Amino acid sequence: MLEFEEELKKFHPSLEVEEVEEAIFSQDFTDIADALIQVLEASKKTGEKT
Repeated sequence: MLEFEEELKKFHPSLEVEEVEEAIFSQDFTDIADALIQVLEASKKTGEKT
């Protein structure tokens, strides 16, 4: 049987849409496209051909 008071203690409200956007966009994630761009820029600086 569920203990209502105990379950209420575990409850955490979800983030609002604006807070979620801020939390996501404030992270600095590098995806494969960013990594590829960095490799290409580095190879241009060193004069290597890809």
